[in-house]
Amino acid sequence: KPCPLCDEAKEVLEPYKTRFILQEVDITLPENSAWCDKYRYDIPVFHLNGKFLMKHQVDIQKFEDQLTKLELQNA
Repeated sequence: KPCPLCDEAKEVLEPYKTRFILQEVDITLPENSAWCDKYRYDIPVFHLNGKFLMKHQVDIQKFEDQLTKLELQNA
């Protein structure tokens, strides 16, 4: 912290907050060293339902498509 890139991404996702649960992971914490090793230079990184979705910035079209697909599967 601070992480302006993460803050910007969270702002972009704000309108969707009722459709998913955002779990933030602080990769600087010792217990998250595996995430740090994997994504150190690629933040922010997004997984949706446990699967890698995107990194660096929000691809809103990709996010919407995958979120809708997931919602339809769970309906």
